[in-house]
Amino acid sequence: MTSHSSTSGVVTALDADLLRVTLDRPARMNAVRIETLDAITDALESRAGDSAVRAAVLTGAGGAFCTGADLSTTTTNDRPTAATIDAATIDAANRTVAAIRAFPRPVVGAVNGPAAGVGVSLALACDLTVATKSSYFLVALTKVGLMPDGGATALVAASIGRARAMKMALLAERLPAREALTAGLIADVYSDDEFDSAVENLTCRLTNGPGDAFRWTKDAVNDATLTELDNAFARERNGQLELLASPDFEEGVTAFRKKRPAAFRRT
Repeated sequence: MTSHSSTSGVVTALDADLLRVTLDRPARMNAVRIETLDAITDALESRAGDSAVRAAVLTGAGGAFCTGADLSTTTTNDRPTAATIDAATIDAANRTVAAIRAFPRPVVGAVNGPAAGVGVSLALACDLTVATKSSYFLVALTKVGLMPDGGATALVAASIGRARAMKMALLAERLPAREALTAGLIADVYSDDEFDSAVENLTCRLTNGPGDAFRWTKDAVNDATLTELDNAFARERNGQLELLASPDFEEGVTAFRKKRPAAFRRT
């Protein structure tokens, strides 16, 4: 059974015992809105108690996984506002990441292209995150005067440590998939040509494996390593709301839209 929503930009499909959730806004490189995030959350929460589902996979349509929040409509009379990135958007992202973490079966993050902003959070919230060789991970919110959110400050640091997490967050540098694997950010990298079949093989191993053992193992590892996730949600929300009201955000989005370097305040 497949469910498609053109308004949310998410396609869900129940393929035997595998739940497939696909971000389907390829024209926007799968940038997300509140409706998109809510649709992912609903897809996971509505199947959380379904004993027929033994694993899930989250991926993107086209050539991207998810390039973060959609800034395309963040303007009013050519002045950027927090219209599409506000408390509701942050809360929606946090709910989605929490739903991935809480899903009682293994979730594969199939990163088939760029993962940026909250897209990094969505990818790393998954239990097994794999990527194409051409993919990269980018925590670039400082470029528009904001900070990482969606639990990224906990998810990235839990995987690769404080030093690398700080570098990714502050300098907003791309981390190619091969380097992400070496650093321990993700579980595996496959060639672009072999990616689909590799993901299929991986999900088959999960759906044919011991479901209860997987559930207990997932929860134990996450409870041991993501102890700060809920606190990260709260800290990021507070910081982001402060930053969204700042002149630096206005300048950052203006520069982003005009494709020029941002001139942030020197205070």
